Amino acid sequence: MSTSLLKRRRHEIGNSNCHNRAQNLWDKVLGLISAYFYGIEQKPLPPVFSPASNPYAKGIYANGIVESYQTNGENINIFPEVAGVVKEIYVAEGQSVARGTPLLWIDDSVQRATVAQQQAQTEAALATLEELRAQPRKENLEVAKAQVDYAKANLVNLQSQLDKVAKSYQLNPNSVSKETLDNAVNAVKVARANLEVAQKQYELTKAGAWSYDIRNQEHQYRALVKANESSQALLDKYIIKAPADGIVLAIRIAVGSYVFSQGTYGTYTEGFDPVVVMGGSPNRLQVRCYIDEILVPRMTREPEITAKMFIRGTTIGVPLKFLRVQPYVTPKIQLSNERTERVDVRVLPVIFTFDNPRDMNIYPGQLVDVYLEEK
Repeated sequence: MSTSLLKRRRHEIGNSNCHNRAQNLWDKVLGLISAYFYGIEQKPLPPVFSPASNPYAKGIYANGIVESYQTNGENINIFPEVAGVVKEIYVAEGQSVARGTPLLWIDDSVQRATVAQQQAQTEAALATLEELRAQPRKENLEVAKAQVDYAKANLVNLQSQLDKVAKSYQLNPNSVSKETLDNAVNAVKVARANLEVAQKQYELTKAGAWSYDIRNQEHQYRALVKANESSQALLDKYIIKAPADGIVLAIRIAVGSYVFSQGTYGTYTEGFDPVVVMGGSPNRLQVRCYIDEILVPRMTREPEITAKMFIRGTTIGVPLKFLRVQPYVTPKIQLSNERTERVDVRVLPVIFTFDNPRDMNIYPGQLVDVYLEEK
């Protein structure tokens, strides 16, 4: 290798080593800077609101949810008993309604046609029953009586001819043939039989419809009446009415929505919700709180339970009046509304009532903090 090539090679190696050392130094500097900034302790964010403090020397904390006042149960969840498309909604959210007030109307065109058809069948069955009860018809009875009279007249005529033939044969057997005499005798017998038939037909017509025919028609008519009443009752289900006096808390459907017995599909919950939720008087509310089963032995005995509710985000406390205990310990899934959630905690529902403060808006469904005084 020539001297010039050797010098060039050494120079390239030297430049490469310098570059590597510079890169390593820069990486160390970046590492130190990163470690410095990541090592700075971040100050915790302040809470959105200060949690309410325990107002009692010894108090039990519980989560609570506000509900409209009910003697039993929770809010009134309304589900339709029939399926169909909502045609019209008659009320608005927040509106006070009386029991029996129409809330919404579901398309009932098919059921209405069914009711009309069964009504026509019922009327036809009634007409047939009245026809049977009205028998005998005057015109039919007159025809039957005329047939009897005709048979009697015919018998008298034939009997007169027979008498003449028989008398002539008796005086002179050669005056009338034996065949003529026999034909006259047979003609009288036939006429007498026809008279008996005509008389029996007249009695049958005069008796009217057979009792068994009337009874069968009565059964058919009553069956159609019951079917028509059932269809009419089902038709009435297409107009959903308020089951009790109260206030409309939520309407989960719009005109054109499809509803069925499980309610309607919730756009946001992706589950099935009641079409309408109703509550009691807006001036009186109740709060349902859930006491952990471990804390239940520390509760004051009923009805001496004292409690206070705090509105989240405020320092406002509302005294509660004990209403009742739901004596059934259940899994704690109510507030989260997760029906498939598996939890080990079980809680005891305790319900209190309170008067809605005039200077504070409190609504059903609102979560609150509740403290119960220990015994």
